[in-house]
Amino acid sequence: MKKKRKKRLAVSREFKPDERIILRDQLAIERTRLANERTLLSYIRSSLYLLIGAFALFQIKEYPNFKYLAVAALVFSVVFLFIGIYRFYLLKRSLKRLFYMAEKHDDINS
Repeated sequence: MKKKRKKRLAVSREFKPDERIILRDQLAIERTRLANERTLLSYIRSSLYLLIGAFALFQIKEYPNFKYLAVAALVFSVVFLFIGIYRFYLLKRSLKRLFYMAEKHDDINS
């Protein structure tokens, strides 16, 4: 069960560099890091919007059934935040491993 869950949440396939890293590859890794940070910020922004919406729904007194919707928005807000943080660190770790493997490959071939 854990392997299936991990497989579903995996960001990408494993990649093993077979040649040295050049400037183009370093720039691509940096662009990917920046895109990863932007994605994390998007998850945080979405989570905050849901949180604000939940607080607004809690303030509506005329419709008591909206409290269920507010609780659901709070739950999804927390879930979005944790998913964003998890995916950020997963890709960050993957990029770091890829970069270090490429550096080791450069050292061996030098």
